[in-house]
Amino acid sequence: MGVMRKFFGVLALVLIGLVGTGPAALAVRPVDVVVEDRAGVLDRNTLLPAVQSIDFYQPTKVAVYTYNGTASANLNEEVLRFARAEHPEWISADGQKWADGLFIFALDPVGRHVGTYLGEDRKVSPEQRDDIQNASKELLRDAQWTDGTIAGIRRGAELINQPWYRSAAFLITAWATAAAAVAGAGTWLMVTWRTRLSSRKELARGDASYANVSMDLQVTELNAGTIPEASRYGSTVLEKHRSFMAKYNTATGLSNQAHAFSAKELSRRPNLALVRSYADAAAELDALDDVIADTNALLNRGSSWAPAWDRQLAPFRNDLAAVEQMLSKRHAQGDSATAAALRSFREQSHRELERWTSELADGTTTPETALDRLRDARTQLSELLKNHADTVISGFAKSEKEASLMRKEMESAQAGSKARYGRSYEPSILGTVYPSYYFFSVPTFNSGFNTGVSSVSSARGGSRTTGYGSSGGSFSGSGSSSSF
Repeated sequence: MGVMRKFFGVLALVLIGLVGTGPAALAVRPVDVVVEDRAGVLDRNTLLPAVQSIDFYQPTKVAVYTYNGTASANLNEEVLRFARAEHPEWISADGQKWADGLFIFALDPVGRHVGTYLGEDRKVSPEQRDDIQNASKELLRDAQWTDGTIAGIRRGAELINQPWYRSAAFLITAWATAAAAVAGAGTWLMVTWRTRLSSRKELARGDASYANVSMDLQVTELNAGTIPEASRYGSTVLEKHRSFMAKYNTATGLSNQAHAFSAKELSRRPNLALVRSYADAAAELDALDDVIADTNALLNRGSSWAPAWDRQLAPFRNDLAAVEQMLSKRHAQGDSATAAALRSFREQSHRELERWTSELADGTTTPETALDRLRDARTQLSELLKNHADTVISGFAKSEKEASLMRKEMESAQAGSKARYGRSYEPSILGTVYPSYYFFSVPTFNSGFNTGVSSVSSARGGSRTTGYGSSGGSFSGSGSSSSF
């Protein structure tokens, strides 16, 4: 770690030396702020003081324009139309550009477009215009119109007439120069340190699981010996057990190899892969011997059947407990019919779980039947989640292309659980009998939902509109808009 600190210390000194060569930048408040909130979505009492306190590099007039358009409308064309009709001073004397010293931030909250337009002496690159717009989008997507507008204008102030020594290009070059000054030694140190740390964590994880398995080895064999083969669940768990010793011997071999590595050897990535394989193998065995014990206890109604049954219910209970948080997320359509169906199912399921447990306790329900009921309930939850996924997709997507992208992410999240759980399955009887991707869980839904929204939002953000439409004529002022 001492070497790492020295590396970053040298890097910082080089950067300070490079950046310190630039002249001091001026901080200038806007010379004027004009707000034309035709959409009626901005809080002037918040917006005006916030914008008036933002520092620009050069005296700049800030204009804010909002209107309610449509998703297919051209915001650039609308801003130019409005300027010609209401604010001709926003346009240069020859009518071809935006006026010098001007920065326009435009917003269409209905059509969901945001635009930025600048005088010739204030213009920035197309990429920087995207940067300004992107700075506002997360807030705008959450309908925080005032805060989103402030964020966009603040980012504009950081980029408009930005001194060369504060530009991203210069800073990237400075970092590259600094990194070259200390060469590849720092990179090598970072990689080896992180690899060694990961190897030790994986080794500790593997050792904890392997110790549990080894300590319970005889008990696991006794439990397996009394699992009823006539049971559909018991027979499937026994099939897993038949390969248990072979997998244990494999884990033992991997353990011996992993513990033979020196500290230096643990810093190598191929050896990290082997240590991780050991940890995964031991964790799978650790989960399986618990399932074998629970299967024996539950199917034979042993003295520990009650906690064994609780462990079977745990994944389903966790899903039910997470439903409300899932539905309260932004864009989650929490007031929809499919959301109501999920809430109703959750309440019904809580009552059913109590009934099943009570009937198991008094012997009026067999363990096999109880597991069937649990399987059916989780299958029903999967269907309800799929239905709600359709609702969320319909609510968020603006086109079939976006809907298809979100649907693909949802499906990938569920199918992806196969890869994630290929080495480590759910430690329950149902998780052993059925693959983890058989049930659509709330965490899987959340993963697909988050990825889907992010993918669509990124695709929208990447759709830049330039030009001022058929009514713009020869106007070629600097500006563009994009969706959020």
